[in-house]
Amino acid sequence: MSFFGNKRLIIVLVGLVLLISVVGYTSRERVNLTWPEMFFKDTFSVVQGLFYRPAQAVSGFFREIEDAYSVYEENKALKAGLDQYARLTAELHDLKAENERLRKELDAKNRLKSSYSLRFAEVVARNPDTWNNVITIDLGLKSGIKKDMAVITEKGMIGRVQSVANFSATVELLTSYERRDHISADIQATQMVDGKPVYEPISGVIEEYDPQERLLVMRKIPWGKKIEPKQQVITSGRGGVVPRNLPIGYIVRVVPDDYGLTQTAYIQPSADFSQLSEVMVVERDFTISPNGELIPKQAAGQVQPPATGGKAATPNSTGTSSATTGGGGQ
Repeated sequence: MSFFGNKRLIIVLVGLVLLISVVGYTSRERVNLTWPEMFFKDTFSVVQGLFYRPAQAVSGFFREIEDAYSVYEENKALKAGLDQYARLTAELHDLKAENERLRKELDAKNRLKSSYSLRFAEVVARNPDTWNNVITIDLGLKSGIKKDMAVITEKGMIGRVQSVANFSATVELLTSYERRDHISADIQATQMVDGKPVYEPISGVIEEYDPQERLLVMRKIPWGKKIEPKQQVITSGRGGVVPRNLPIGYIVRVVPDDYGLTQTAYIQPSADFSQLSEVMVVERDFTISPNGELIPKQAAGQVQPPATGGKAATPNSTGTSSATTGGGGQ
C-alpha cells in the first residue's frame, strides 16, 4: 500500500514539474504559438463566439426595453410639467387681468369717493337671450343696494339697478333695447373767451341705444350749440336719481332732429359692455325727502331747509350743493 501511495505522490510531483515547466516556457515572449496553444485558442474562440452573440443580442434587447421605458417615463414627466406650465400660465394671465381690473376700480373709487360711496359687486349671471339688457350682481338689500342706484365700471356708467332681492340685484344696462327711463346728461364742451378755453356744459337726455351702430342716442340738445366729436358726456344729476359726473361716453357725431328745433348726438360708450365681471354700485351721499329736499347722510336726523326758488340742490364734485332744475330723466 505504501508503494502505491508513494507512486501517486511521485506522479503528482512529476506532473507539477511538467506544468511549471510548460507555464514557464509558454510565458516567455515568442513569435509563434505552439500547435496545442493554437488548437485550444481556436477552439475556445469558436465556442465563445457561439455563446457571445446570442448573449449580446438578449442583453441588447433588454437594454433597449429599459431605455425605451426610461424615455417613456421622461416624456411622461415632461408632459406633466408642460401641462402644469400651461395651467400656471393661464392662472397667471387671469391673475394679471384681475389685478388690472381691480387696480382700475380702485383708481375709480379714489376719484369718486369724495362725493359718492361705492360698493364693489361681481356679475354672477348674464343671460345670452338678454345679453344687452340686464345683468345680475351678487349684492342686494342686505348690502344696502336699492332700486335706481347707478352702476359703473372703472371706465364709465353701464346702467342702473332695476330690481333688488335680499342677496342679489338686477341691473338694467344702458344698451337695453327696452329701456324706458331716460338719463339727463351734459356734454363737456368748451368755448374760447378772451383767448382762454371756458367750460360750457350742454345738457340733453340719453333716450335709447342704437344696436346697429352700437351707439347711445342723446336727444333734446339745444339748437345752435357747437358740439364736436370726442367731447366727453357725463351724467348731470338733474334727474335726482343718477349722481352727477359719472362718465358715459364720447361724442361721435351730431345731427339735427326731424323738426330742426334741437340736435341729436350719437355717443360711443366709455364702458366695455362685452366684458362685465366686476362692477361698482354708486350711492349718493344724500337722500331725497318726500317734498323734494336733499338731505346729506352725515346730517341724518336733521331737517335741511329746501333750496331757494323751489329748486332741488345737487352736489357738485367738491361735495357742496348747487341749485338745479328737476325733471328730465334720471
